[in-house]
Amino acid sequence: MMLHLFLFLLTTTITITISTSHNLSYPHFQDLNVKQTIQETKLNPTQIPKQPQHFTEGEEQGPGKWKVKLHHRDKITNFTTSHDHRTRFNARINRDSKRVSALLRRLSVTGAGESSYKAEAFGSDVVSGMDQGSGEYFIRIGVGSPQRNQYVVIDSGSDIVWVQCQPCAQCYRQTDPVFDPVESSTFAGVSCGSSICSRIDNAGCHEGKCRYEVLYGDGSYTKGTLALETLTIGKTVIQNVVIGCGHRNQGMFVGAAGLLGLGGGSMSFVGQLGGQMGGSFSYCLVSRDSGSYGSLEFGREAVPVGAAWVPLVHNPRAPSFYYVGLMGLGVGGLRVSISEDVFRLNELGSGGVVMDTGTAVTRLPTSAYNAFRDAFISQTTNLPRASGVSIFDTCYDLFGFISVRVPTVSFYFWTGPILTLPAKNFLIPVDDVGTFCFAFAPSPSGLSIIGNIQQEGIEISVDGANGFVGFGPNVC
Repeated sequence: MMLHLFLFLLTTTITITISTSHNLSYPHFQDLNVKQTIQETKLNPTQIPKQPQHFTEGEEQGPGKWKVKLHHRDKITNFTTSHDHRTRFNARINRDSKRVSALLRRLSVTGAGESSYKAEAFGSDVVSGMDQGSGEYFIRIGVGSPQRNQYVVIDSGSDIVWVQCQPCAQCYRQTDPVFDPVESSTFAGVSCGSSICSRIDNAGCHEGKCRYEVLYGDGSYTKGTLALETLTIGKTVIQNVVIGCGHRNQGMFVGAAGLLGLGGGSMSFVGQLGGQMGGSFSYCLVSRDSGSYGSLEFGREAVPVGAAWVPLVHNPRAPSFYYVGLMGLGVGGLRVSISEDVFRLNELGSGGVVMDTGTAVTRLPTSAYNAFRDAFISQTTNLPRASGVSIFDTCYDLFGFISVRVPTVSFYFWTGPILTLPAKNFLIPVDDVGTFCFAFAPSPSGLSIIGNIQQEGIEISVDGANGFVGFGPNVC
């Protein structure tokens, strides 16, 4: 008998129920605390952490387990340009739209059945959460010896680790001083004849050094030399990590020094350290308006017991991305009438469902989105409607409400788990006066993307070695 698990969250608790029946029963409605949610949109500048001179960003909790704090960009001084929620929301959606457009271009399939995607490496086109400064979640790492602390974007859709480097012929503004390899005793350039250099698409050679170039979807880029360097993650020192040392970098990569790629390819941070960390990591994206931190953990010991596991789906044309087998959507405990084929990855490598930390809003193929949205609207006729905002066409005027009852929203996965989201992950404030919108949007292609708003507050684990992604059992 197939094992069925489902996961739902109410406020700060998480419950997993196991059933051997296809007729699963769980609460069909939950409360959204409107007043508290609006209050949380009003950032208090004193709550945004400064950059401490002597602050431990992470800890090693035992053999094979490394943990580091995750910061949302709104909580980092100099990353946030406005404390007005509507302004921050508009900027976030603008960044998100550019991210999704670039993702769709990258994963598009031509009429001849050839994907425009190239196996991602230091010289190929990549798309990251850095597009137009769109990095949402950051960690603080040490680069070199002695370590120089730097904020870097985490990105589950990129196979790259890079930072801006001196001498900087062209650099964008970052919060920390630009890394100077001359000051590091462990920096070692990669030679043109190295096997590492031979693995890079479009690699170049200059004065015996292996050159790389990464082009981003918005026209931004980083160019420089490849090197082996020591990185410090929390309290763990990792030697001989292949990084890009960017001497010419262009784009609105505001604040961060570079990027830590967590994709499924061999050149990502996870791929390079597969033996040391068992190809596994977990993360908890804390709510964008929370005053607390999220977390990122590496290693086999970081994989929790009691998670609801979903098999990863391998796409040979896009090995960097984490595809999952989604089979349907639910509203208020009722399965929406959508064909499973809408979410299926086809033999040409198009379609499918990607879990992505760099995308904010979940995108669904238009036909699936329309059916999903209409099901939600049919169960919220008691709530006053508002005009659409930005990419959202389903919004509500909740001004004056303290809390409202809303139907549950669920993802149905192939092997049985049902992930039911907390209300704040699908009905979000777009201003600070009570306008809330259904936080999903249609995709012009067959690709579905589960974004970070829908992932917030849920512990998510990636066991790349065994091919699974897990949800829960912890919350953050």
